[in-house]
Amino acid sequence: MKVTSYITCALAVFLTVFPASEAAAQIPLPRIGNGQNGPKKTRRQLQTENAELLRQIDSLKSDIEEYQRDKELTDSLAADIMDMYEMSSVRSAAGLNPEDYNAAVSDSLLTLWYLHNQVKNSREGEGLDMDSIHLTSDTPDKVYLQRLAAMNSFITLPFNETVRNYMILYSEKMPTKMSHILGLCQYYMPIFEETFAKYDMPLELKYMAIIESALNPVAVSRAGAKGMWQFMYRTATLYGLKIDSFVDERLDPVKSADAAARYLRDSYSIFGDWNLAISAYNCGAGNVNKAIKRAGGKTDFWSIYEFLPRETRGYVPAFVGAMYAITYAKEYGLIPDRVPMPAHVDTFNIQKMLHLRQVNELVGVPMDELHNLNPQYIADIIPSDRDGNILRIPYQYTGSFVEHEDSVYTYKEKEFFSPATITNIREGNASGGGGGGRISYKVKKGDYLGRIASRYHVSINQIKRWNNLRSNNLKVGQTLYIYTSGSGPSRSSSSSQASSQPAAQSTAAPSGQSSTPEQPTPAPSGPKTYTVKSGDTLTSIAARFPGVSVADIQKANNISGSKIKVGQKLKIPVK
Repeated sequence: MKVTSYITCALAVFLTVFPASEAAAQIPLPRIGNGQNGPKKTRRQLQTENAELLRQIDSLKSDIEEYQRDKELTDSLAADIMDMYEMSSVRSAAGLNPEDYNAAVSDSLLTLWYLHNQVKNSREGEGLDMDSIHLTSDTPDKVYLQRLAAMNSFITLPFNETVRNYMILYSEKMPTKMSHILGLCQYYMPIFEETFAKYDMPLELKYMAIIESALNPVAVSRAGAKGMWQFMYRTATLYGLKIDSFVDERLDPVKSADAAARYLRDSYSIFGDWNLAISAYNCGAGNVNKAIKRAGGKTDFWSIYEFLPRETRGYVPAFVGAMYAITYAKEYGLIPDRVPMPAHVDTFNIQKMLHLRQVNELVGVPMDELHNLNPQYIADIIPSDRDGNILRIPYQYTGSFVEHEDSVYTYKEKEFFSPATITNIREGNASGGGGGGRISYKVKKGDYLGRIASRYHVSINQIKRWNNLRSNNLKVGQTLYIYTSGSGPSRSSSSSQASSQPAAQSTAAPSGQSSTPEQPTPAPSGPKTYTVKSGDTLTSIAARFPGVSVADIQKANNISGSKIKVGQKLKIPVK
């Protein structure tokens, strides 16, 4: 019967993941079909058996997928760490000779990898193992406690040795970096406050952007997370951010902040605790759920602390440390740098193709200011769009732009929008903006799509699309073509956008590691009853229905947590 081959394939996959002894111990192998030594089975009995076998296979597939996600996360992060080690020109001076490499050094490198995300473009704070180091300060603990209490935070701000280390790190050990961050705060924090206020969320969440990117709107992590809020490709598209050859809205501080707010709101709906929601932003709801299970069901951050991924443990303490340093900057003599960001900005809805250089040359807006205000246009081109794209310019140039609006689109049009230029951008070969060339990569032993995608900061779906791959299977020696800009040749102009959109990630986290995606699923419309499939989570289900949040699904189905079962039917209050 058809199910027989399905079972055989599933068992073969399982045996490649788990040792044979484990497989034998965990799975009772049922007898399929009519045995010669037993009575002949009726059609109804066979149908019942097949249904039960399909249920077991679905459960088995779910276990395998979870195991592979965990393995991919570990391997991908290990690859990043080894890349950092191999590229470090001072590794011997740091005591990291190849013969010294061991588990303790691995943990130290992991902490260094995490700190690089906090203090980009600065050497301050690097090389500190925050799990073992003891930073000292002249400020007594009594004063720290008084100051934390005086902050009147809606989010619980814990205080212990770990948190104290991060408070000292941000307030005393990174003065140059913090002065720059303070300058950027004057421009970006009002935007974030407005965003979180719109969703009736704690305004303190705005400080997460400091931990994620040090307020660098074009920050790129080694894992491929981009922008001030460090979204991975799949999570970004899941929350409605546009990413194509011309636009990457992860780099738009306004739109990415809105997506971050919605992600945090969904996480809070699952856990009911802001510290856990903040942790989930870093490592994904799935890893937080695992930590809760390993902690015996306890749901406060410090109870699950030791069960969280190592790079996530420092996330909440760093959040408290950054918030404390910004609040008490004057007490530590931290003075905001002068940052050349305009006090007043005007926005225009652009529906025709427009090059930033046209605005620069005809209207007079400096290119630096155009880049600072519009970092999402990775090739300096605002593409034509029926719904329009936002152009932000300093207020003092508004009159000039309005005056030249009729002619700005045609100014040097043939030069800026030649067919060769547009083709190069779409194929990822543009020399300016966000363009990049094509790389030929030969698959090595132990490679898999997740590791390769992480190494080159692209998504798995993109690699599959660029190389016409129908599955995730790779062969040693196989050549893959990778476009480092994240864009490449599309199958056709009409299907390019659809083919680049990934399915929902079951344990998606903005700054977490990407796992193997499923094929895209069109968003349903109209009132629906949804049947839970293998790999589904409340977050991924909500993403299939525009305007529906995790909280909406929980309320409609009278469920308080995040646990759902394969085959469960959920009411979807489609809006």
